[in-house]
Amino acid sequence: MVARADSSASIPGSAEELPVVVIVGRPNVGKSTLFNAITGTRRSIVGDEPGITRDRIQSEASYLGRRFELIDTGGIIQNDADLIPSQILKQAKVALERASQVIFLIDGRTEITGADRDLAKMLRRLGKPVTLAVNKVDTVARENLAHEFHALGFNDLFPISAEHRMGLDDLLAHVTRDFREARAAAETAARVIKVAIIGRPNVGKSTLLNALAGSERSIVSPIPGTTRDAVDERIVRHGAQFVFVDTAGIRRKGKTKLMAEKLSVVMARRHIRMANVVLLVIDAEDGVVGADATIAGYAHEEGRAVILCVNKWDLRGEKGKRKFAESLRDELKFLEYAPVAFISAKTGAGVKGLFRLIEKGYESASKRVTTGELNRFVETLEPVRDTKIYYMTQASVRPPAFVVFAGEGRNLHFSTERYLVNQLRKRFGFEGTPIVIKARRR
Repeated sequence: MVARADSSASIPGSAEELPVVVIVGRPNVGKSTLFNAITGTRRSIVGDEPGITRDRIQSEASYLGRRFELIDTGGIIQNDADLIPSQILKQAKVALERASQVIFLIDGRTEITGADRDLAKMLRRLGKPVTLAVNKVDTVARENLAHEFHALGFNDLFPISAEHRMGLDDLLAHVTRDFREARAAAETAARVIKVAIIGRPNVGKSTLLNALAGSERSIVSPIPGTTRDAVDERIVRHGAQFVFVDTAGIRRKGKTKLMAEKLSVVMARRHIRMANVVLLVIDAEDGVVGADATIAGYAHEEGRAVILCVNKWDLRGEKGKRKFAESLRDELKFLEYAPVAFISAKTGAGVKGLFRLIEKGYESASKRVTTGELNRFVETLEPVRDTKIYYMTQASVRPPAFVVFAGEGRNLHFSTERYLVNQLRKRFGFEGTPIVIKARRR
C-alpha cells in the first residue's frame, strides 16, 4: 500500500504540524520517481537528464493513516563551485533542518561513488534518523547485492524500485513507524487560494515568490530557466491561506529543445489549469513582447483570474506608469479585466498589495448571481441588434459562466457578447476574471 498525496498541506505554525520526510541523494538516482511513487502524483518532473530537479518540491502524503510532509530535493554534489549546484545544496540543507526522517537514496546499479560517501558523511553529522534506500533493485540478484551498501555506515537499509513501486511498503512502514495516525474526523478546511506565478524565463518569478513568502524559498540566479519544477509555498496571511506555485519560464515551442524544459512547459500549463488566480510577470525593462501575449493567452483560455505584475519597476523610476499601462492594454486587449500592479520583487515594493488583488480576483471568479437578480438585470438592457434576450442564468463559477436564452440561433454576435460582458461587470463587478457567455435558443 503506497502512500497517497493529500490535497491539503501542513501549515507552519498551525495546530497540527506534520512530520517531515526528506529525500536526498546525488543527481539521477531516482529521487523524483520515488517522490511521485510515494505521493501517487506526477508533482516532480522525471527524466533521464541528471539534475532536472533543482528546487525542493513538497507535498503532503499518508501511509496507513499516518500523514507526513514529503520533500524532494535537487541532486546534491558537495563542494561543487557552480552556482546552481551550490544553490541546490543550500535548498536541501533548509529542508534537512526540518526533517523528522531522511531517506538517503542511492543507485543500486552502480558502485558506491565519492559523491555518495560525501553525502553520507554530511548526513551522519546532521544527527537525524537516516534510512538508506537502494533504488533500481528490480531483480533478486540485485537485491542480494544491495546489502553491500551497508558500507556507507547506515543500519536501516531497504532495497526498492521506485519505478516499479517495489519495496515501498517496507520502506514507508519503517520511516513512518513513529508518526501519529490522523484523526478520524478532519476539521473543516479553510479556504485555500491557489496562485500560479507565470511568465517568460528570467522575468523575476522566483524572486517574486521569495518576496511573497518572505524567505529564500526558490532558487534565484541570473541564469535564465533556473526553475524547472513548479515550486510551491503555503502562506497564511490575515487568516487567509494562499498556495503560490512558481512555474518554470515558458518558452515558445521552437525555443524549447531539452526534454526537461519541454516537460516544464507542460507542467507550467497544468499548474495554470489548477490555479484559481494567475500572476503574469512582465519585465518592465523589456515591455510587452510576443511571448508575454502567448503566455497570457494560456491563462485566459483556461478561464483563470489574472493579475498583470509589471516587475523591476524600480529600475524605471516612478514616472510613466499610465503610459506603460496603456501600452499593456493595447498589446493584451483580451485581458482588459486584469488589474495592473507595478512592483519590484527585488526590493519588495508593491508586493504586499498583491495579496488584496489576489483575494479580490478569487472572490470575483467565485461570485454567484441569482437567477432573480439576472432577470432584473436583463430588463435593464438596451435592445441588441441581432436577437432578443429573454432571460439569463449563471451556470458555473471560476470562471463565471452565464447561459443566455435568446430568440435566434445558438451563437450571439461578438458585439452582443461583449456588450453583455461589459454590462455584467458594470452591474456585478467581476474584476480580474474572464466571463463566459453561452447562448441557447429559448
